[in-house]
Amino acid sequence: MEIKLIELYCLICRLYDTNSVLNQQRLSNFKPGFTDQELVTCYFFAMFNNQRQVKQIYDYTVNHWRAWFPALPSYQAFNHRLNNLGTSFCLIFNLLLESKLAQPNSNFSADSLIDSFPVMLWQGRKAGKCRTAQEIADFGYCSSKDIFYHGVKLHNLAIRRFKCLPLPFEVFLSPASEHDLTAFKEQNLQVPTPNLFADKAYCDQELKLELQAKGVRLLTPSKKKKNEPIGFHEPLWSKFVSRFKQPIESFFNWLDEKTGYQNASKVRSTNGLLVHCYGKLAFAGLLLCFYP
Repeated sequence: MEIKLIELYCLICRLYDTNSVLNQQRLSNFKPGFTDQELVTCYFFAMFNNQRQVKQIYDYTVNHWRAWFPALPSYQAFNHRLNNLGTSFCLIFNLLLESKLAQPNSNFSADSLIDSFPVMLWQGRKAGKCRTAQEIADFGYCSSKDIFYHGVKLHNLAIRRFKCLPLPFEVFLSPASEHDLTAFKEQNLQVPTPNLFADKAYCDQELKLELQAKGVRLLTPSKKKKNEPIGFHEPLWSKFVSRFKQPIESFFNWLDEKTGYQNASKVRSTNGLLVHCYGKLAFAGLLLCFYP
């Protein structure tokens, strides 16, 4: 365990030392004894040991690794400092994925996958009364889980890999109420492969032509129009697309299993929600890149 902790700390320090943008996240001249590198290390290392909530992460560090972090502050200061690292976690995630994409790897396919996953601050029809993180979250409905909730959606544009979980290429958040198609169009993402598999939410002729002009073929299940008979080939085509898109659903299930990503009921602020989303995502990136 000690070796893993040291390796993790060295990795975090290397990321900070080789990427000046991470160091620039701290805009003040204040240099605390407990560094951001140590804070990120505590967060990731506790996640390795199934501690998912901030209080659990802090208590785990105090109870088992206090001697390794002599300048560890109080829980209130720890939580406050952590809530300011949402952007840093996002940058760490991007840096980890860039290093993975830069490696020669023969298991990448010519297919990209796009889908979304709910992050829920409050569930049920009464979730409309929730006022947490209103700057980025709102009330919406998840049709795949048949749940009303207040929160955000994580959108993942990933590259399909053979016999592996897909590797995220671009991720972004949107309010729960925003349609997947609208959110995707607003981002104007660069699709990295010739084929893009998506669900029925992306059935849009305008988007299809727009991607086609960029050399990308949009593949979605057949969407039946009102009073229109179902063609013989349509169920087979939909099954084919769903089979190719299944790995991204496996990725979301894996992400939730490893980090508890979907449940954000303990979050009480916008910054806390950003840390929940990007911190857990950065930890997942660490697993994909170094502990596959």
